[in-house]
Amino acid sequence: MPVGVPKLPYDISDDEDDEDEEVTWVDLYDRLYRERALFLFKDLSPETANHIVGLMIFLNIDDCNQEQFLFINSTGGGVMYGLSVHNAINFVIPDVHTLCLGVAASMAAFILAGGSPTKRIAFPNARVMIHQPASTFIQGYMEEVIADTDLVLKLREEITNFFVQKSHKPFWMVFEDMERDAFLSPEEAKAYGIVDSIGLDGLGWGASRK
Repeated sequence: MPVGVPKLPYDISDDEDDEDEEVTWVDLYDRLYRERALFLFKDLSPETANHIVGLMIFLNIDDCNQEQFLFINSTGGGVMYGLSVHNAINFVIPDVHTLCLGVAASMAAFILAGGSPTKRIAFPNARVMIHQPASTFIQGYMEEVIADTDLVLKLREEITNFFVQKSHKPFWMVFEDMERDAFLSPEEAKAYGIVDSIGLDGLGWGASRK
C-alpha cells in the first residue's frame, strides 16, 4: 500500500523566544519549497513549467535575498516550456543554483546551463544531453508546417547561440554537435560551459570534486 508523501513538523512561530511554539505538519515537498529547494523531475509540460515558474516567483516575492536551488533529473520536453523556466531564472532577484542529479537532456540541459554563474553543478555520474529542438508538427496543413519550420529554425539559432556563449566555441562547431544527441559526462559538460563544477562545490553541503 502506498505510503504517500511524508509529513514533517514545521515551526510557524515568528518569535524565536516564544515558549509556546506553534508547530504544524506539512508535506515533504512543501517543507523543501520553504527551504528554496525546487525540482524538475518530470518532462517539461505546461503543468510542470507553470508549477516551477510559479514557485520561483512566489519565493522571490516572499524573500528576494534567499538563493533558490533547482534540482534537475529530466529528459526535457517542450521548447517553449523550457524557455519559460529559463526566463524565470533570469527574472527573479536571488541567484538560482541549477543542479543535475541524474540526467539533464534537451531543454532540461538548456535550463541547467541557464543557472546563475558559478552555481551550475552536475553531480558525479550525471549525464547531460544537448541537441537541436524538433518540430512540434508531425503532420498537418502545409501552411502550418511551413510556419512551424520557420519558428523552429529561429529557436535553433537562439539556443545554439546560447551554448556558443557558454562554451566559447565557434557557432559551426556547436551547431554540428547539436545535430545529433550529444551525451556529455559531468567533466565534458563543464568543459562545454554548461556547468561550473562537479559535486557540491559552493553549496556547503559536502565536499566537491572539480
